[in-house]
Amino acid sequence: MARASRATRLTGLLTSVLLLVGAAVACGSSADDDHAGSSGGSGSSASSGAFPVTIAHKYGSTTIKSEPKRIVTVGLTDQDAVLALGKVPVGTTEWVGGYKGAVGPWASGKLGSSPAPTVLKDTGTGPQVEKIAALKPDLILALYSGLTKSQYENLSKFAPVVAQPKQYNDYGIPWQQQTEEIGKALGKPAEAKQLVKGVQDKFAAAKKAHPDFAGKTAVMATPYQGVFVFGSQDPRSRLLADLGFSLPKDLDKLIGDQFGANISKERYDLLDQDVAVWIAPDTTSAVTKLHKNPLYGDLKVVKQGREVFVKETSDYGNAVSLSTVLSIPYVLDRLVPQLDAAVDGKPATKVGQPAS
Repeated sequence: MARASRATRLTGLLTSVLLLVGAAVACGSSADDDHAGSSGGSGSSASSGAFPVTIAHKYGSTTIKSEPKRIVTVGLTDQDAVLALGKVPVGTTEWVGGYKGAVGPWASGKLGSSPAPTVLKDTGTGPQVEKIAALKPDLILALYSGLTKSQYENLSKFAPVVAQPKQYNDYGIPWQQQTEEIGKALGKPAEAKQLVKGVQDKFAAAKKAHPDFAGKTAVMATPYQGVFVFGSQDPRSRLLADLGFSLPKDLDKLIGDQFGANISKERYDLLDQDVAVWIAPDTTSAVTKLHKNPLYGDLKVVKQGREVFVKETSDYGNAVSLSTVLSIPYVLDRLVPQLDAAVDGKPATKVGQPAS
């Protein structure tokens, strides 16, 4: 099952955020309806007295009266928090592609003996409402999403829907809040907080081991239709901030209320940071193409070897894009050594690629 191309996925997200047509991006596999009648893994029970619980979001608030058993994730990364909390969704929405049940290798061990979720698609026109209804959900999660009000209202006819929070851009919820909000929805708020603390401890350990990250600037970008940079509310940029790096000061002023934006050639100065992390189609020809552009190739970040390249369609690249409570530890094991090699500013220091 081929993974979606970077352009297809990013175009879908841009369409969703800019035109408000719903959640992003399909990739090439068809939905697997084999498990439409099966229930998700129950995992451990909810905390005593956890229900009813009311969760605020962009379109008001949603009350969940009892422990959900059949969960569908419309949010493109919400499945990881559900799995981390011991539940297996009956349906997931595919984003990065290539994974059974839309569950990456960093999370697949959480499936246990449960069948893989039915995979739904969003081609830019919104969630597949009829297929979601056929799964008979008792909870629909859409936290990492661009759900519109009409889509929210349509889905709410079938089950309680927890939409994206209003205080962040669409697709901008931090992984910490995503995990904790889903923990509340599943009746496991204390367990969710512990999961968050566990990952935060990994960030703290990385920062302690690499104090040179503090005070350095970094930017996350991709060579999409020129150069596309990710803003401070995007989970990919938050990875860098959580490791102690500062983002370019003019970044959000340029991007506005979007998760990222293409920059003009006149603003390539935004790339000339202490580290530039690129999510690229490959780590060979795409790099050569970037370096042949004199507006970029002549920057100090290039000449001093301060670049990190992540292959976009690799498991590593997919984990960076998802940036969830389960994928982040997988990312840190790979990204931190690359950043360590890049920040010394010595061209002779090779920034290698992870072994896997």
